[in-house]
Amino acid sequence: MDIRTSRPEDVDQVAGLVVARMDPSDGDDARLLMTDPDAGCDWVGVAADGDRIVSTVTLMDETVTLAGLDIPAGQLEQVATDTEYEGRGLVRQLIGWAHDRSAERGHLLQLVMGVPYFYRQFGYSYSIPVKQTRALTEVPAPVAGHTIRRATEADVPVLQRLQDDAQRGADLRMGHTTRCWRWLIHRTGSITWIVDRDGTPVATGRSTPEEAGDVVLGEIAGVDDDAVRALVALVNPAQVGERHPVLEPLLAGRAPELDQYMLRIPDVPRLFEHLRPVFTRRLSGHEPVDVVLGFFRTHVRFHWDGERIGPYEWGGTLLGPGSLGGAGIAPDLLAPLLFGPHGMDGLRRIYSDIYPGPRTELMTRLFPPVSSDLITFYLP
Repeated sequence: MDIRTSRPEDVDQVAGLVVARMDPSDGDDARLLMTDPDAGCDWVGVAADGDRIVSTVTLMDETVTLAGLDIPAGQLEQVATDTEYEGRGLVRQLIGWAHDRSAERGHLLQLVMGVPYFYRQFGYSYSIPVKQTRALTEVPAPVAGHTIRRATEADVPVLQRLQDDAQRGADLRMGHTTRCWRWLIHRTGSITWIVDRDGTPVATGRSTPEEAGDVVLGEIAGVDDDAVRALVALVNPAQVGERHPVLEPLLAGRAPELDQYMLRIPDVPRLFEHLRPVFTRRLSGHEPVDVVLGFFRTHVRFHWDGERIGPYEWGGTLLGPGSLGGAGIAPDLLAPLLFGPHGMDGLRRIYSDIYPGPRTELMTRLFPPVSSDLITFYLP
């Protein structure tokens, strides 16, 4: 079995495999990406049995932004294996291929949303809640002066601006790249909408097509409440991805928030070095202190002098970091600690293997709850 980067001659087989295991529109997505000059076959890994493609994975470039700091990341998508070849470890090998490519591209995080538990086998941790999709119990009344149309490539700057404005209040955000907007506009598995008011774009959203069943509308962004109401009224979906408070009275009750994006941190020291500006802002105003963080098999120490963070000093196993005034952090909980909604104070109430030690105020300042707004290629 040959685990390798895909080639142009593989496009038909990859698309066919994805269609067989997923949905016809997913095959269109594979073709869009593999033939795009900004992505291409380098983004797709395959397992080949001779001339036959029997398993595939896609690694997409993304940028996650935490407190204004961009973090390069990779997202796994379109993981599929021929039913005749299941159980042979092909996905494990392809995810290894994706992780190697991710490192070459300089990604400091990988993320995925998919089969429950499965990706935990490869170092991923449940970390960031996915915005809920809830039934629309009442369609807003039409708002005069608004019309709706499908977005075109010419609308990409407007789409980007509307989504940037919608995500502005989140501590952690991930938007669509320019190339991703282009793919979304041309894909068949969802429709990207623009609402115009007197000829000016004022709202956008993305919905599933009617032929797929109950229409789901997500990624809602608008310049004001009327624009949002107009979008929902004109699309008339059965379900809405929650994002805009004006829609709250129109949505069915909340369900438990179980779906989460999974994150993997491939190199903790590199990520910590990258996050130095974020940690510096969080410690601003705190008195000088030595910080110790124990990850059970590894640990890090650094000095905060009141203005700057000194060099990170990494070491091996550190038993009882609390006795040194430090915190204990299970390594598989570091991703939700850094990027999730609970922070140190929340996670320590859920897991006994994460604790702030004697300097609770310091550790809760260093690791606060993080609000998030991530939009991904596929609607949740």
